Amino acid sequence: MAKESHNQHNRNSEAEEKLHRENPDTETLDDVQEASDEVTSEAEASDEATGGELADMEALSRQLLDAQAQVEKEKKEYLFLMAEFDNFRKRTVKEKSELIKNASENALKGLLPIVDDFERGLEASLHVDDPAEVRKGMELIYQKLIKYLEQNGVKAIESTGKPFDAELHEAIAMVPAQDESQKGMVIDTPTKGYTLNDKVLRHAKVVVGQ
Repeated sequence: MAKESHNQHNRNSEAEEKLHRENPDTETLDDVQEASDEVTSEAEASDEATGGELADMEALSRQLLDAQAQVEKEKKEYLFLMAEFDNFRKRTVKEKSELIKNASENALKGLLPIVDDFERGLEASLHVDDPAEVRKGMELIYQKLIKYLEQNGVKAIESTGKPFDAELHEAIAMVPAQDESQKGMVIDTPTKGYTLNDKVLRHAKVVVGQ
């Protein structure tokens, strides 16, 4: 039985070989078909890859457009803020300038009544023989001026009899002290000093004991 099966297999193989010899184009067609199938598969794979790349490129393009739109938006907002800041700066400078100008005007305006008093005093002194009366009038005007200065934050620096302070005083002379207690003390104040709102407006010119 096995021998008969083996013989049948041999007969089939011989038949196939004979068929190929008689029809050589059959094997070529099979090879062509197989190659065609491979090319088709590769083309399909290539199309899928190309499609994926195109999708990625479209996504990147959308992201780029979104980023450009965001940059443009932020650029406009930045320019708007810069314009607003520039307007604020100009407005602040103008307001500060006007404030300083108005403050100066008010300060000078307050001095005018005192100037009027001086002019009236000078005119009256021409018709007064008593020097004491002239002095009295001058003292009244002086007190009015000092009061006005104090109302505007200007105060005289106390110097004579006080310890020398380089922050407040300017030593213009050094004199021998009569006793130890006067060393380093202000003996005399030829020119008064003044502060404006606790800031030194003018240092007092003083004589210091040594």
